[in-house]
Amino acid sequence: MMLTLVGLSRGFLQDQQRRARGIGADIIVKDSGASAMSLGIGFPESFIPFFEKQPHVAMATGALIQPNGPLSTVTGLDLPRFQQMSGTFRFLSGRAFEKPDEVIVDEFYARQHGLKVGDSVTVLNRQWRVSGIFESGKLARLIIPLKTLQDLSGNTGKVVVVYLKLDSPANTQQVIDELKSMPGIAGKFQILSLEELVSQFSVENIPMLKGFIGVVIALGVIVGFLVVFLSMYTAVLERTREIGVLKALGASPGFVLSVLLRETTLLAIIGSAMGIIFTYGTQRLITTFAPGGLLQEIVPDWWPIASGIALGGALLGAAWPGMKAAKQDAIEALSYE
Repeated sequence: MMLTLVGLSRGFLQDQQRRARGIGADIIVKDSGASAMSLGIGFPESFIPFFEKQPHVAMATGALIQPNGPLSTVTGLDLPRFQQMSGTFRFLSGRAFEKPDEVIVDEFYARQHGLKVGDSVTVLNRQWRVSGIFESGKLARLIIPLKTLQDLSGNTGKVVVVYLKLDSPANTQQVIDELKSMPGIAGKFQILSLEELVSQFSVENIPMLKGFIGVVIALGVIVGFLVVFLSMYTAVLERTREIGVLKALGASPGFVLSVLLRETTLLAIIGSAMGIIFTYGTQRLITTFAPGGLLQEIVPDWWPIASGIALGGALLGAAWPGMKAAKQDAIEALSYE
């Protein structure tokens, strides 16, 4: 459970980083109230020509992004200008949209929803025709014409982000500093390099994600403790006569306790190994049935952490039953039915 949920969170963040790098811009301009996962209320697209006129800015284009469910968004683009900036989309089938009611989707979204070119899909309570399926890793999973999304969402003439392509990436910090020094710009916009944007997609910058992982770990410890406690308590009761025989043969309380703790340790190690193996199974299931919304990474750096937590919870759960068994009187244990 721990490895799967940590893998899901990391997979989500790495997917966001990969798609952000696929933008191809050098500088990203967002609303001042935006966060890593929220792009704010937006601003007039008339700012795009203003940014494009600045020194070293080769071109600028904007995008509007709207939620389309708990883990999905739809992006509106001026597609010709975006492709001029970042390079053309690599279409696996079909073509770019040419009509206001057409949408292009990435391969993962198409696979999850069983879509192919020419199919209809409901997005934002409206039917769209899939004109093309493109290779994943470039900005978004669902892309529609910018003008259409502006009209549908009541954001006519607005965008939530502007992408700037410079004449040379070496001028990135200089352009950022000059833009931030302009009156009214620093307070109205966040101006970030692409690397700064990518760095925002981390556990520390996503509200409640770090706390969620902590809760999952605590839950794993509690559940492990209770399960092992009940199992070991039952095992001790079932082996009362065996423990009595060991005590009668001269086994010390420490020996009896060590036998039970060694058994618990072995079971915890086997369980941890099975847990690691099962994460490959959950990754396969998620990749097969929900690639458009969830991505799970295998997290080897968490294997010793999760195994240590499992082992610690197991030993805590076995400690009291083990001490109880070690203190049993040999005569009473032998007479136990």
